[in-house]
Amino acid sequence: MDFEVWPESIELGQLFADQGYELALVGGAVRDMLLHRRSHDLDFCTSARPEQFEPILRKWGSGFWDMGRKFGTLGALKRRKDGTEIRVEVTTYRSDTYNPDSRKPEVDYGDSLSGDLSRRDFTVNAMALRVPDLVFVDPYGGANDLARQILRTPVDPRQSFDDDPLRMMRAVRFVAQLDFRIAADTAEAISEMTERINIVSAERVRDELVKLLLSPHPRAGVEALVESGLADQVLPEVPALQLEIDEHHRHKDVFEHTMIVLDRAVALETGPDGPVPAPDLTLRLAALLHDIGKPQTRRFEPGGKVSFHHHDAVGARLARKRLKALHFDHHLIDDVCNLIAMHLRFHGYVDERWTDAAVRRYAKETGPLYERLNRLTRADATTRNRRKEQVFSAAMDELEDRVRQLRKQEDLDAIRPDLDGRQIMEILDLDPGPLVGKAYRHMLDYRLDHGPADQEEAVEELKRWWADRG
Repeated sequence: MDFEVWPESIELGQLFADQGYELALVGGAVRDMLLHRRSHDLDFCTSARPEQFEPILRKWGSGFWDMGRKFGTLGALKRRKDGTEIRVEVTTYRSDTYNPDSRKPEVDYGDSLSGDLSRRDFTVNAMALRVPDLVFVDPYGGANDLARQILRTPVDPRQSFDDDPLRMMRAVRFVAQLDFRIAADTAEAISEMTERINIVSAERVRDELVKLLLSPHPRAGVEALVESGLADQVLPEVPALQLEIDEHHRHKDVFEHTMIVLDRAVALETGPDGPVPAPDLTLRLAALLHDIGKPQTRRFEPGGKVSFHHHDAVGARLARKRLKALHFDHHLIDDVCNLIAMHLRFHGYVDERWTDAAVRRYAKETGPLYERLNRLTRADATTRNRRKEQVFSAAMDELEDRVRQLRKQEDLDAIRPDLDGRQIMEILDLDPGPLVGKAYRHMLDYRLDHGPADQEEAVEELKRWWADRG
């Protein structure tokens, strides 16, 4: 079998063998070797107990940690001469037992490599390479499944998912990461057991969703999530997009549209030095959720038309509730929801070109989300009408060019009123309070609408506004 092994793996294996212990490389590292990928994080399992192999790891590595000691896991880090860091974790053979109400196993030490491999999630992760003698161990046909790009459990899938329901989420995540398909019996078991996912913490579900979305094939992962029924439990707003289409097809399949938008948004991400480096979780989440307000806002209008008025605002509210329930970071939630709320903002420009003041306001108010919002807007333009597509694209190109020209003239991100709060209080003889804030916002609007003003003009405008208020 053709694969390349880190020399450090063989070195570590020899240290274990010298003490009479077995050591085997396991899990994703073996899978990646067969796929000719190099991994810097290596997982091993061993016949030795933690207290027996701790001295070996301390001697071998330049760093050591033991946060997983209660699970039989210790870790070490080794730096190569070229600066490359290799992180290893070694775990004693295990034979876990599970409480039906929890996915956390009661850790029992096992006595064989094959027994340890049987508790792995999928056959492609249940392969091992004994070191230092480089004997390949594959009791469940993982290499064959890897070649066929199939996800299958080493034991009965119902037992596997009953033991650890998070494995169902990992199955759809591997669809996105590896472009694999789920074996029929495994997929059937997932569909039958989706409610078991509810015993898993929101944080663990969130982490799997993040890995899925940041994978090379996020659309395939989302489609598998929905098809399996898992999305009904963890992200129900997405399968709800599968709206029944009226017989005259007066609106698009919203779920299919969303999948296209997700694909297009991914394609619009940039290289590492660009404004939206790939993979970008904020953009991908916004693309996935941008239309989730449509099911609640769909209306059949006179004449057979279908409308989704205010689905942007409703969608932002629904997204905030769901992302909070999944314990996403507050800043990321704000960014995703703001993108959803603003994703229709540009459409008015196509019908009537904005003034410089409106362009300036768009760039200022979108702020750090400007580049992502433009990409989401472009991705969302999925019309099949070639002429409409060209008009829309040309309008977006024009807007972006105008923003670039305005940025050359002034720092749009740093725009402030021509009078600050202290000056406003002095001119209007005000104490600090809400009126100062209102005056400040008016002067900011004036600055955005008219561009920079000199001191005399700004004072005159502030006094005019104050007089109009009576």
